[in-house]
Amino acid sequence: MSETKPVPPGRLSAGDPAPDFTLPDSEGNQVSLSDFRGRSVVVYFYPAAATPGCTKQACDFRDNLAELGEAGYAVLGISPDKQAKLAKFVADEGLTFPLLSDADKAVMNAYGAFGEKTMYGKTVTGVIRSTFVVDPEGVLSHAQYNVRATGHVAKLRKDLKI
Repeated sequence: MSETKPVPPGRLSAGDPAPDFTLPDSEGNQVSLSDFRGRSVVVYFYPAAATPGCTKQACDFRDNLAELGEAGYAVLGISPDKQAKLAKFVADEGLTFPLLSDADKAVMNAYGAFGEKTMYGKTVTGVIRSTFVVDPEGVLSHAQYNVRATGHVAKLRKDLKI
Protein backbone atom coordinates (compact mmCIF):
# COMPACT_ATOMS: atom_id res chain seq x y z
CA MET A 1 0.00 0.00 0.00
CA SER A 2 1.50 3.36 -0.99
CA GLU A 3 1.32 6.30 1.33
CA THR A 4 0.26 9.68 0.00
CA LYS A 5 2.54 12.49 1.06
CA PRO A 6 0.72 15.49 2.44
CA VAL A 7 0.88 18.62 0.29
CA PRO A 8 3.07 21.21 2.05
CA PRO A 9 1.15 24.30 3.17
CA GLY A 10 0.85 27.02 0.58
CA ARG A 11 1.32 24.71 -2.38
CA LEU A 12 -1.13 24.86 -5.26
CA SER A 13 -2.69 22.00 -7.21
CA ALA A 14 -4.32 21.54 -10.59
CA GLY A 15 -7.83 23.01 -10.41
CA ASP A 16 -6.82 25.91 -8.15
CA PRO A 17 -7.24 29.45 -9.47
CA ALA A 18 -3.88 30.89 -10.50
CA PRO A 19 -2.93 33.81 -8.25
CA ASP A 20 -2.88 36.93 -10.42
CA PHE A 21 0.20 39.14 -10.44
CA THR A 22 1.77 42.17 -12.06
CA LEU A 23 5.57 42.29 -12.17
CA PRO A 24 8.20 44.25 -14.11
CA ASP A 25 9.96 42.51 -16.98
CA SER A 26 13.62 42.88 -17.98
CA GLU A 27 12.80 46.17 -19.77
CA GLY A 28 10.74 47.63 -16.91
CA ASN A 29 7.35 46.99 -18.52
CA GLN A 30 4.58 45.82 -16.19
CA VAL A 31 3.34 42.33 -17.14
CA SER A 32 0.19 40.87 -15.59
CA LEU A 33 -1.01 37.29 -15.70
CA SER A 34 -4.44 38.68 -16.55
CA ASP A 35 -2.93 40.09 -19.79
CA PHE A 36 -2.91 36.47 -21.01
CA ARG A 37 -6.53 35.63 -20.16
CA GLY A 38 -8.00 33.61 -23.03
CA ARG A 39 -4.64 31.94 -23.66
CA SER A 40 -2.70 29.22 -21.85
CA VAL A 41 0.46 30.31 -20.03
CA VAL A 42 3.43 28.39 -18.65
CA VAL A 43 4.68 30.23 -15.55
CA TYR A 44 7.97 28.95 -14.21
CA PHE A 45 9.94 30.02 -11.15
CA TYR A 46 13.72 29.72 -11.06
CA PRO A 47 16.32 30.69 -8.42
CA ALA A 48 18.76 32.98 -10.25
CA ALA A 49 19.51 34.26 -13.74
CA ALA A 50 22.82 33.31 -15.35
CA THR A 51 23.47 30.28 -13.13
CA PRO A 52 24.13 26.96 -14.90
CA GLY A 53 20.81 25.22 -14.18
CA CYS A 54 18.69 28.32 -14.70
CA THR A 55 20.48 29.10 -17.96
CA LYS A 56 19.89 25.55 -19.20
CA GLN A 57 16.18 25.76 -18.31
CA ALA A 58 15.70 29.22 -19.87
CA CYS A 59 17.47 28.15 -23.08
CA ASP A 60 15.30 25.01 -23.24
CA PHE A 61 12.19 27.19 -23.06
CA ARG A 62 13.68 29.52 -25.71
CA ASP A 63 14.48 26.58 -27.99
CA ASN A 64 10.96 25.14 -27.61
CA LEU A 65 9.07 28.44 -27.68
CA ALA A 66 7.87 28.10 -31.30
CA GLU A 67 6.28 24.69 -30.64
CA LEU A 68 4.78 25.88 -27.35
CA GLY A 69 3.43 29.00 -29.09
CA GLU A 70 1.94 26.97 -31.94
CA ALA A 71 0.14 24.87 -29.32
CA GLY A 72 -1.25 28.08 -27.76
CA TYR A 73 1.11 28.52 -24.80
CA ALA A 74 2.90 31.69 -23.75
CA VAL A 75 5.88 31.40 -21.35
CA LEU A 76 6.77 33.63 -18.38
CA GLY A 77 9.86 33.10 -16.22
CA ILE A 78 9.96 34.56 -12.70
CA SER A 79 12.93 34.97 -10.35
CA PRO A 80 13.89 37.30 -7.49
CA ASP A 81 16.55 38.92 -9.71
CA LYS A 82 16.51 42.68 -10.26
CA GLN A 83 15.57 44.08 -13.66
CA ALA A 84 19.17 44.88 -14.70
CA LYS A 85 20.32 41.28 -14.10
CA LEU A 86 17.32 39.97 -16.07
CA ALA A 87 18.09 42.34 -18.97
CA LYS A 88 21.70 41.07 -19.13
CA PHE A 89 20.49 37.44 -18.97
CA VAL A 90 17.97 38.04 -21.79
CA ALA A 91 20.65 39.70 -23.95
CA ASP A 92 23.39 37.15 -23.20
CA GLU A 93 21.19 34.12 -23.94
CA GLY A 94 18.94 35.58 -26.68
CA LEU A 95 15.82 34.84 -24.66
CA THR A 96 12.59 35.60 -26.50
CA PHE A 97 9.98 35.43 -23.74
CA PRO A 98 9.42 37.69 -20.72
CA LEU A 99 11.46 37.26 -17.57
CA LEU A 100 9.83 38.93 -14.58
CA SER A 101 11.36 40.29 -11.38
CA ASP A 102 9.71 39.22 -8.11
CA ALA A 103 12.24 40.95 -5.85
CA ASP A 104 10.02 40.82 -2.74
CA LYS A 105 9.06 37.19 -3.49
CA ALA A 106 5.34 37.93 -3.01
CA VAL A 107 4.32 36.06 -6.16
CA MET A 108 6.62 33.13 -5.34
CA ASN A 109 4.99 32.91 -1.92
CA ALA A 110 1.50 33.05 -3.47
CA TYR A 111 2.42 30.07 -5.67
CA GLY A 112 4.24 28.15 -2.93
CA ALA A 113 7.46 28.47 -4.93
CA PHE A 114 9.54 29.90 -2.08
CA GLY A 115 10.34 28.06 1.11
CA GLU A 116 12.29 25.17 2.53
CA LYS A 117 14.05 22.88 0.11
CA THR A 118 16.91 20.42 0.23
CA MET A 119 20.16 21.35 -1.50
CA TYR A 120 23.18 19.10 -1.33
CA GLY A 121 21.67 17.29 1.66
CA LYS A 122 20.97 20.44 3.67
CA THR A 123 17.65 22.15 4.30
CA VAL A 124 17.73 25.74 3.08
CA THR A 125 15.16 28.44 2.36
CA GLY A 126 14.97 29.68 -1.21
CA VAL A 127 13.23 29.56 -4.56
CA ILE A 128 11.70 26.15 -5.27
CA ARG A 129 12.11 25.47 -8.99
CA SER A 130 8.47 25.12 -10.00
CA THR A 131 6.31 25.21 -13.11
CA PHE A 132 2.61 25.98 -13.47
CA VAL A 133 0.35 25.84 -16.49
CA VAL A 134 -2.52 28.32 -16.39
CA ASP A 135 -5.49 27.62 -18.65
CA PRO A 136 -7.30 30.34 -20.65
CA GLU A 137 -9.76 30.90 -17.77
CA GLY A 138 -6.98 31.46 -15.20
CA VAL A 139 -7.14 28.02 -13.56
CA LEU A 140 -4.09 25.81 -13.00
CA SER A 141 -4.04 22.71 -15.18
CA HIS A 142 -0.58 21.69 -13.90
CA ALA A 143 1.37 22.50 -10.73
CA GLN A 144 4.85 20.98 -10.51
CA TYR A 145 7.31 21.58 -7.68
CA ASN A 146 11.00 20.67 -7.37
CA VAL A 147 11.39 20.21 -11.12
CA ARG A 148 14.80 19.52 -12.61
CA ALA A 149 16.37 22.22 -14.78
CA THR A 150 17.65 19.70 -17.34
CA GLY A 151 15.00 17.85 -19.33
CA HIS A 152 12.09 19.67 -17.72
CA VAL A 153 10.81 21.35 -20.89
CA ALA A 154 10.80 18.02 -22.74
CA LYS A 155 8.82 16.45 -19.88
CA LEU A 156 6.43 19.40 -19.84
CA ARG A 157 5.86 19.09 -23.60
CA LYS A 158 5.09 15.41 -23.08
CA ASP A 159 2.66 16.23 -20.24
CA LEU A 160 0.96 18.83 -22.47
CA LYS A 161 1.01 16.46 -25.48
CA ILE A 162 2.97 18.93 -27.63
